[in-house]
Amino acid sequence: MDTRAPRVVVAGGHSAGHIEPAMNFADALRRLAPAAEITALGTVRGLDTTLIPARGYPLELIPPVPLPRKATWALLRTPARLRDSIRTAGAVLDQVQAGVVVGFGGYVAAPACLAARQRRLPIVIHEANIRPGAANRMAAWMTPHVYTASPDVRLKNGTAVGIPLRPAITGLDRLATREAARRRFGLDPDGPVLLVTGGSQGATTINAAAAGAAAALRAAGVRVLHITGPQHTVEADDPSYVVLPFVDEMQYAYAAADFAICRSGAMTCAELAAVGLPAAFVPLPDRGGEQRLNAGPVVSAGGALLVDDADLTPAWIESALLPILTDPARLAAMSARASATGAPDAGIVLARHVLAIAQRHRPAR
Repeated sequence: MDTRAPRVVVAGGHSAGHIEPAMNFADALRRLAPAAEITALGTVRGLDTTLIPARGYPLELIPPVPLPRKATWALLRTPARLRDSIRTAGAVLDQVQAGVVVGFGGYVAAPACLAARQRRLPIVIHEANIRPGAANRMAAWMTPHVYTASPDVRLKNGTAVGIPLRPAITGLDRLATREAARRRFGLDPDGPVLLVTGGSQGATTINAAAAGAAAALRAAGVRVLHITGPQHTVEADDPSYVVLPFVDEMQYAYAAADFAICRSGAMTCAELAAVGLPAAFVPLPDRGGEQRLNAGPVVSAGGALLVDDADLTPAWIESALLPILTDPARLAAMSARASATGAPDAGIVLARHVLAIAQRHRPAR
């Protein structure tokens, strides 16, 4: 494959759920084509200016254009805002002499794809969620190059590849790293470990249920690594129940654990499947069922449990989870089933597709 310096613009700003797979893809592309010139589009409205420069990629800002999901007064103002954003995105594409645009959804994807269409540039779409967002639903009609996290994602021309992940996750050997990871958190190297996390912001329901079950977990010999989120606190005076507000390198938390209780965002589901960590997924109750759908494939495969937010209580942990945590054979079986649903090479697969598309559309020299 000809890997001469492709010029790629990635558009996936605003939320970490869009930014993280975009940056992971960019990393994979650079591993395959070190000379690739990669520019990220973002807005000042979300996490773009924090997360993208930290990954080492140039960031160009365009006006955010949220696409209303319903007919509201905001919809009437959208065309003018969209024109302005398309114009700005187009100027960036011209400036960097883009050869291909890769959209990951969110506020910047729609204007970027529309600007690319005006210039007859190839467009590639990646959708991480089971329920596609408005931007990617629209963009999927502009291109045959549509890639998804799962075969369950319903998008025109969709091909399932998984979600691009960091090498620290895809290259993790949990068993080989377990002892060092547990030492890192001050956990006993023997016995089962339960990872409890509500994501970067924490989750009150998950925190309360795990803390309420602490005595029962301790009595059963289960150690706990509880990541509360920076705005939450959980009191624990037991060395077998480790409480932290935040963990920056989650691969070590995954390596230390035998099981997790967590939300079921698309990235979380993909990471746990990639490392083979079984979980009890507790979907956010206010996202239209999106997180429940994200957890569906691994739950159906037998690699995870699904519990409603309202049903997650200390009693549920004691009755439903303790028998699993104290059964090594069942933990191993669930781990294998979770791993079978993972796609640790998704970033490289997507990068190869993009390089091939860029090569086919490269102007003759």
